[in-house]
Amino acid sequence: MQEGPFEYGTDGPKVIVAGVDGSETSLRAASYAWGLARRSGARLLLVHVTPLTSLSTLTPGGAAVLSQASEEIVDELRAELERAAAPHRDAVRYELLVEQGDAYAVLSRVADEHRADAVIVGASQQAGHRLIGSVAVRLVRAGRWPVTVVP
Repeated sequence: MQEGPFEYGTDGPKVIVAGVDGSETSLRAASYAWGLARRSGARLLLVHVTPLTSLSTLTPGGAAVLSQASEEIVDELRAELERAAAPHRDAVRYELLVEQGDAYAVLSRVADEHRADAVIVGASQQAGHRLIGSVAVRLVRAGRWPVTVVP
């Protein structure tokens, strides 16, 4: 057998990016990503993206309410991660990244910056995404990483 140069992505994932927004499907995606990271010894980047909505700034206190709701979701995600990680403290190296913006753009940037071997997201439960495309569909169409969409 002739040894050749290393082929990127053929030895299993070493960096996994998973999008989490607190929805049931995103939590299932995070669980799937956690198991994959544990089995392969990969680093797991859980990414929560708070959408920027210009409409929230049009109402008095709208931006503050949106910010508070986002902080509550992130606090719940952190608590859930700590509970999940407690029995297997050293099993998975993970980090929760919290950013604002478009979910597709942020997930794409994080995956590119960290040279992700896999991107995992939950399936969208919004009917409108069938027409304009969900984050998952946009990630798949980008074709830059293997994308797993968890139902």
